[in-house]
Amino acid sequence: MGIYLELGIFGLVFVFAFWQMRDVRKAQEQTRQQRAREKAAQEAEDAAAMASSARAPSAAQASAEQKVS
Repeated sequence: MGIYLELGIFGLVFVFAFWQMRDVRKAQEQTRQQRAREKAAQEAEDAAAMASSARAPSAAQASAEQKVS
């Protein structure tokens, strides 16, 4: 009779461990997705900053040329 109690407890511990591992995997996947979103947003922000800084000197040159004319 005692062996069945021990096996039952062992089974419950096993089920709990699998449940926890499932939760850990879900949390890891959410973290990966969040980091990918943040990285994409950062890259888009950097690209926009590069594009605006590339345009800025040409605008300054155009205004300088207008003053000279």
